[in-house]
Amino acid sequence: MHDFGILRDLAVIFAVAVVVVAGLRRLKVPAIAGYILSGVLAGPGVLKLVHDLHQVELLAEVGVVLLLFGIGLEISLDRIRRLWRAIVLGGSIQVGATGAVAFGIALSAGLTPGQAVFLGCVTAISSTAVVLRGLAQRGELDAPHGRLAVGILVFQDLCVVPMMLAIPFLSGAGEPGAALSAFGKALAILAAVLVGARLIVPRLLAVVAGTRQRDLFVLGVFLACFGTAYAVTGAGLSLALGAFLGGMIVAGSEYRHQAMSDLLPLREALSSVFFVSIGMLLNLGAIGAAPGMIALLLVLIIAGKFALVFLTAAVMRLPLRVCVLTGAALSQVGEFSFVLLRAAGGTDLVPEPLGTQLLVAIILSMAVTPVFLAAGPALAAGASRMTLLERLMKVRTPEPEAVGEALAGHVVIAGYGMAGEQVAAVLKEKGVPFLIIDINPENIHRALQAGHTAFFGDVTSGEVLEHVAIGRARGLVLAVNDPDAAIRSIRAVREHAPNVRIIARTAYENDRVRLLGQGANKVVVAEAAAARELGEVVLIACEEPSRRN
Repeated sequence: MHDFGILRDLAVIFAVAVVVVAGLRRLKVPAIAGYILSGVLAGPGVLKLVHDLHQVELLAEVGVVLLLFGIGLEISLDRIRRLWRAIVLGGSIQVGATGAVAFGIALSAGLTPGQAVFLGCVTAISSTAVVLRGLAQRGELDAPHGRLAVGILVFQDLCVVPMMLAIPFLSGAGEPGAALSAFGKALAILAAVLVGARLIVPRLLAVVAGTRQRDLFVLGVFLACFGTAYAVTGAGLSLALGAFLGGMIVAGSEYRHQAMSDLLPLREALSSVFFVSIGMLLNLGAIGAAPGMIALLLVLIIAGKFALVFLTAAVMRLPLRVCVLTGAALSQVGEFSFVLLRAAGGTDLVPEPLGTQLLVAIILSMAVTPVFLAAGPALAAGASRMTLLERLMKVRTPEPEAVGEALAGHVVIAGYGMAGEQVAAVLKEKGVPFLIIDINPENIHRALQAGHTAFFGDVTSGEVLEHVAIGRARGLVLAVNDPDAAIRSIRAVREHAPNVRIIARTAYENDRVRLLGQGANKVVVAEAAAARELGEVVLIACEEPSRRN
């Protein structure tokens, strides 16, 4: 008789998750938090409904692989190259600062230097799975804070390799030379896998797609996902990060959208198992044994990481809103820290009971992250009312003389992405004067190279609006990707120029009413524009056969 215990456990997990998440949805609690609570209820700490935690953890690992592969499909290698500043500068500042602060706190608590360094490594890592899932669900991966968060997360995950290689040295069981040699070998393996995958995966999918068999194409996508993930583990990286890199490779091919379509249902189901498994790991007994210590660790993690990520964004001269939202997104310790803690098992790097207490605090920090993401816009709005903080955090803005006192009748374009670039091209062709403001330095660099007048600045800042002479402008084009930032921009513009015409762009129809209600004169919905164009293309295509007859 076969043992189908894992099927029973999955049925229990899905049943509890459906009830809990659906119930919490009425209270507007994010789904990820609901999944984690479902795991707490179904796990050994409360109802004891799930018997085989090991099998559930294996399925959760598969779910994380699919989750990060799917997110990688949304972030191509070309896009990662455009995020190099966020990855290199933002990531190095955040990881270095977090490690240094945690090192100082651990030393002052009486831990050894090796233990302090290791705890710095553990706390420097944020949750790639939770943050990217949350940002993707909110449509904020392309927002300024989303790009910075993605860059920092990529750097953090790449740091896991040298952190793991340093464990024997920190515990006194290895030599520095051996660690450096292993690190060099890991980099060589990673580079070889990525180059090979970039050459092989698109060709493999081309051959499979040529058969016109959808089931075979699905198998090809899974081969690209798990094959790349497994190959990357040879460099010491986790399966999840390997899957993320594999997804970015597929994203660079023409098969990206079909791969996303085929992967989505299974990805959503199994990735939910991962978040449920996080809740099952929560040791309620440890909370009861030392609630004060766990609460202290949780506060240090959330407040400390929020402040350090905030300062990282501030050092990069990003606006206050971006600093707050990025801090709220990354104010937790992530799942890759479990890998580090597991690798340090058997050493004295994390003495007990600190190890158990830290594990509980890490899980709790991940559990509250969806709530922090949802509360981020309110936190940013509250911070913007603190005039002292605004003065300390103001971005580089155009000098008044750079714009010119006589400038009038111009158009201000806020955001120089694809939409902003097209608007600029049309205005230039028609001879309409315009200038561009953006908080992405790379976009400003592109605009200047194209010969446009462009400034680095935040359109929600009153100082910036005054410098670009918004009161004398013919109109403002809001081509930003963040609907909440667009709303704040409209409010700021209406305070300085009540009569200027505002044309806003948004991705979804649901945001149109909100923008109009705040004072936008016209809202162009990308979703509706695509639907209209699709209808026109269909009509033309259907008329062509009759014309030929």
